[in-house]
Amino acid sequence: MGYTITVVGLGSGELNQLPLGVYRHLKQQPLVWLRTKEHPVVQELEAEGLVFESFDSVYESSDTFEEVYDQIVETLLSKSEEMAITYAVPGHPFVAERTVELLVERGADLHVLGGQSFLDTMFQALRIDPINGFQLLDATALDLERLQVTQHVLIGQVYDGFVAGDVKVQLMERYPDDHPVTLVTAAGTTQERIEHIPLFEMDRMAEVNNLTTLYVPPLEDESYLAKDFATLKQIIATLRGPDGCPWDRKQTHASLRKYLLEEAYELIEAINAEDDDAIIEELGDVLLQVMLHAQIGEDEGYFDIRDVIGSISEKMVRRHPHVFGDVTVEDASDVVKNWNTIKQTEKGEKKQSQLDGVLVDQPSLMRAEQLQKKAAHVGFEWDDVSGAFEKLEEELKEWHEDLSDESELGDVLFSIVNIARYVGLNAEQALEQTNRKFKRRFEYVEANGDLHQMTLEQMDALWNEAKEKGL
Repeated sequence: MGYTITVVGLGSGELNQLPLGVYRHLKQQPLVWLRTKEHPVVQELEAEGLVFESFDSVYESSDTFEEVYDQIVETLLSKSEEMAITYAVPGHPFVAERTVELLVERGADLHVLGGQSFLDTMFQALRIDPINGFQLLDATALDLERLQVTQHVLIGQVYDGFVAGDVKVQLMERYPDDHPVTLVTAAGTTQERIEHIPLFEMDRMAEVNNLTTLYVPPLEDESYLAKDFATLKQIIATLRGPDGCPWDRKQTHASLRKYLLEEAYELIEAINAEDDDAIIEELGDVLLQVMLHAQIGEDEGYFDIRDVIGSISEKMVRRHPHVFGDVTVEDASDVVKNWNTIKQTEKGEKKQSQLDGVLVDQPSLMRAEQLQKKAAHVGFEWDDVSGAFEKLEEELKEWHEDLSDESELGDVLFSIVNIARYVGLNAEQALEQTNRKFKRRFEYVEANGDLHQMTLEQMDALWNEAKEKGL
């Protein structure tokens, strides 16, 4: 068991802001370990005779901050095996101080003498009240997905122009280019410097160092807030609320079914047309259906959108153990095999049929392919595609003998889907491509004369013209 490590917070300012108890403790120490000498109070304390050993050289010899912090902690733990030591950090030991966090995780015996957090002087310098909501983020590990644009945002460790430029580029993904931001350096000291600049200029006009913190005020621009997920959720809740839209309020899960199908097909059409703007719009319409169903669930007290997101997030992690776990796969077929095995385990009860799980309410060509795939998983298929072709010829012959028999036509179509599956084609997509091709070429024929006045030969000639033009 090691000796105690006394962790001292040096505050955010100069010597006259250091708490008396902290000052007295430091004066009594023969040696104080410093995370960094780059702090206003250190030079003043050295002038009073204090002896420090800093870890600044570790920053220079390591490639990442995590390596730096790990090495600092290892050294401190090693030294504390021999004697009680004092370790001093900027600000407060429990505010944006990763090394202290690691010491706690490693089970070190800590005694903490808190210093003034830089947050106090930042709020004072900026004249803002954190009660309205704020975030403290690390410039070297900025996660835009967790950024709350409607709150006050403080970003620390903006210590040089490179980091400032990287932060600027990331923030411009969520804020207008000219969004006002503030760079505060050495807050609360006699060297305090505050610069108010537009976001796009923060790495051009501002001087930054290890004492610089970026402040980003709440975003109020409606056009940007419209892109925030919380805004969409609030819109849907309002539409379904007491003073909302009568149409939205009366919808149920059952009444919305047809709209989800319609929007899904419109999305597919946009994808086939390779129209990015249309894809954005149609994806939004599909998302609208998801949000409406989730809001109905919330209104009825059964579930909400967080349950929906949580369910799919957990499922994706469970069913991708080769990504989030230690399972090894060779190729995509292994992924599918693992997926199906995990899926069957999750369902719990043993299947009554290998074909269970194939949805009835979907296009018939798609359903045929899924039925065939499930049967193939247990070996119910020919060794190669030649057997499937022979089956198609057999079904064609039977239909030819009685062209009015709809079931025989179904057998032919089913056989064609099977052959497509063998060669890696999707029958549903293939038929849709032909539908679109037929529409383009027929419209070309229509555009070149009155169909009622044309002979079949004339229409066929125009059809071939369209074909030669690549329509």
